[in-house]
Amino acid sequence: MRTVEITKQPVELFKILKFEGLVTTGGEAKQVIADGQVSVNGEIETRKRRKIVDGDVVAFANESLQIRLA
Repeated sequence: MRTVEITKQPVELFKILKFEGLVTTGGEAKQVIADGQVSVNGEIETRKRRKIVDGDVVAFANESLQIRLA
């Protein structure tokens, strides 16, 4: 699991995937979320604009991200 520091919260879920390089575009991020391929805190998340805050764990494609507020 890798730690991702954010400077403000909340951050939309699709932006985390895009900025961390797990997908190449925002559109791709929205699609994988809509397809149910992403989980937040252990539960499948299909809301593209789900607000991610300090302490959340985002998982996608065998990668886990621990979100921390900088």
